[in-house]
Amino acid sequence: MSEIKNRYEFVYLFDVENGNPNGDPDAGNMPRIDPETNHGIVTDVCLKRKIRNFVQLKHKEEPPHRIYIKEKAVLIQAHEEAHKAIGAVELTDEEKEKDKRRGEAAEVALARQWMCKNFYDVRTFGAVMALKTNCGIVTGPVQLNFARSMEPVLPLEITITRMAVATEAEAKKMKGDNRTMGRKHIVPYGLYRAEGYISANLAQKTGFSTDDLELLWESLVNMFDHDHSAARGKMNARKLFVFKHDSEIGNAPAHKLFDLVKVEPNHEDRPARAFEDYKITVDKAAPQGVEVIEKL
Repeated sequence: MSEIKNRYEFVYLFDVENGNPNGDPDAGNMPRIDPETNHGIVTDVCLKRKIRNFVQLKHKEEPPHRIYIKEKAVLIQAHEEAHKAIGAVELTDEEKEKDKRRGEAAEVALARQWMCKNFYDVRTFGAVMALKTNCGIVTGPVQLNFARSMEPVLPLEITITRMAVATEAEAKKMKGDNRTMGRKHIVPYGLYRAEGYISANLAQKTGFSTDDLELLWESLVNMFDHDHSAARGKMNARKLFVFKHDSEIGNAPAHKLFDLVKVEPNHEDRPARAFEDYKITVDKAAPQGVEVIEKL
């Protein structure tokens, strides 16, 4: 593993067909939308969850690719494991008298370092680990914006029937007609765009390496293939454009690089229903010191 010495930004395009890319629990699990424009929204947390799931699937919870934020996790157990692994920080009586908090601060720093070393998502996305058993706070080098659909989407509520009931009491209530009604929320079609950032400076602090970076790209390309469900339906990663700076500090503002990727409707007067209904172009004439790499 080698140290990251370049700043990166990226543009990620994915689509959904007859599925719910990110339900809103405050709205009956309807697809998230911007109420002023009706553009669809997928949160950064949702995308990070899928990346975590892919890493967990590929590496089977083996260090250094364990996942901190996972289903049914009890976070403080990982903190206790970290403190047990590093042991207590020994100080002289004179040092303890001089600064009673010094030992605690040193132990938290070592615990934070251990968490970064063993948990992929901690050193990638960061984590707030200031619980009773304290492992500190990590600011992750990889951050994502909310994904947003390229055009307004139309959330639909589809009625479905189930030819069964859950209990005998429910069967008696239905008087032999065991059909029950349900709802399914979908977007007929939506092409979503997310943008992300990778800080070389923060990567060096957390230990996020070039191998971790390649795993991130692999996750973005493949994660939807291992995330199909009745609710999400057909979802696909479509394009991944990476902007690699030739320095840690960077050679151009991120927003100017994002503007190089153009997504234009190509479906005239009818609603978009396929990826082919959009024209994707990227201006390869990037600012000096920035390389444009198409990963997908």
